[in-house]
Amino acid sequence: MPDDQLNKELAPASYALKVLSGKWNLSILAVLCSNKIIRYNELKRQVIGITGTMLNQSLKEMIEHGIVQRVQYNEVPPKVEYSLTEAGIELIPIFEQLVLWGEKT
Repeated sequence: MPDDQLNKELAPASYALKVLSGKWNLSILAVLCSNKIIRYNELKRQVIGITGTMLNQSLKEMIEHGIVQRVQYNEVPPKVEYSLTEAGIELIPIFEQLVLWGEKT
């Protein structure tokens, strides 16, 4: 059984935090929450300070976890768009509550 599956079964909260952990994940998800669909370069511009390598790595992880989707169009130049999946959209109220909690603290 893969570690992620085992973690999910044994500790759902820990699994959820693992999916969201990472230096850039919350920043990327915040941008994706504000945009239904966004292209790679625009996403990179809006996540201040992130490198292309870190953006690619973070997006890949979130795609694997099923909270971000990537659509590539076979055009020249290549066009790639990112958006939240249904599971990612379910995170929006959680982010809103985190923000409210953070503002109170």
